Amino acid sequence: MNRLPPVTRTLLLINVAVFILQLATGNALLGPFALWPTGSVQYKGAPEFQIWQLLTYGFLHGNLAHLFFNMFALYMFGGDIERLLGAQRFLIYYLVCVVGAAVAQLLVTSGSDMPPVPTVGASGGVFGLLLAFGMAYPHRKLMLLFPPIPMPAWLFVTLYGLLELYLGVTGSGAGVAHFAHLGGMAAGYVLLRLWTRGRRA
Repeated sequence: MNRLPPVTRTLLLINVAVFILQLATGNALLGPFALWPTGSVQYKGAPEFQIWQLLTYGFLHGNLAHLFFNMFALYMFGGDIERLLGAQRFLIYYLVCVVGAAVAQLLVTSGSDMPPVPTVGASGGVFGLLLAFGMAYPHRKLMLLFPPIPMPAWLFVTLYGLLELYLGVTGSGAGVAHFAHLGGMAAGYVLLRLWTRGRRA
């Protein structure tokens, strides 16, 4: 843990601390701080969307497994990307990916007439980190969990993105915000391209 750069380490600690607070308060944080669809107000008693939720939802998690897998990915990829970008740009990048994921999720749910369901989790930021890792270290080998097959990072990221798109379009994997994941990747890609273009100008 001490070998992790400071922003990655701080993000890990904040997410764990917030999850403990969630458990201690009986998930009272979900109402004001989870990401709620903009049409929630039409349902009696449903929490309203608030602008700060574009960020705060990314520090809440649904259960221990949700937290573990997101923090494991942050641990795996965050350090390398923070060392590459520097602490300040890394934090900006991560938070932009979180917001981009939230915007994508709101766009997808805006036309739905289903009862509102909150979105939580750091996955938008994590998928942004995954994209950055694949772009920065395309030939570094990553190992799948199921099945345990090593593959270059660029292929891993591409296949994962296509899988998320397929699951989102087909509605598979209920309860998972697949378009939020894609939104995090898209926001990260745009920001990296803007930074790259800025260096060339």
